[in-house]
Amino acid sequence: MSLTQHLKDYADQSALKIPKEKLELMLAAIQELENSQITSSSLKTGKQIPEIILPNATNNQVSINEILDKGKKVVLAFYRGGWCPYCNLELKALQEVLPEIEAKNATLVAITPEIPDNSLSTIEKNKLSFEVLTDENNELAKKFNLVYQIPKELNDIYLSFGINLEKSQNNSQRELPIAATYVVDTSGEIIYDFVKADYKKRAEPLDILKVLDK
Repeated sequence: MSLTQHLKDYADQSALKIPKEKLELMLAAIQELENSQITSSSLKTGKQIPEIILPNATNNQVSINEILDKGKKVVLAFYRGGWCPYCNLELKALQEVLPEIEAKNATLVAITPEIPDNSLSTIEKNKLSFEVLTDENNELAKKFNLVYQIPKELNDIYLSFGINLEKSQNNSQRELPIAATYVVDTSGEIIYDFVKADYKKRAEPLDILKVLDK
């Protein structure tokens, strides 16, 4: 089954469990974000990525540019956090194709605003064997023009679900990156982008592999 189908099935099942008034607010927030056309200003194919040096789950600094300099392409996957079930489905799907990504001389890196301790929990929970980097205060995601602030009403819903963004990210800005996946060639140029305002939509791993074949 494709990742797209897994995400749709989860969304359909989840919609049956969430109270109607909360679901309507959540869907309205997605629609508002789509209407903002935030994705039109996000970095896209043909653009150069900025320099990226971020801490991994054990607080060691990782340089994406050094990876590129070694002649490897890089797959960058921005995700919201380990609390997001859609993110976890995506991360698991990427883990499944990791051997194929690496066989194509590419490196997979996930990027999240969550603090390293939470990233480590996500790695352990999903049995990930690729780097997960912490983008503190979404500073890198802002350079990609991916960041938005969730409405207070939506934040209140998240809190009712036990999701505390302030605690998971160690800031109170209520900011998140939109779901985005990039493939970057060795020159630092983006050769594939998947940038969607709807967090339930993610790049299909098979599409990533096809790009790496080019």
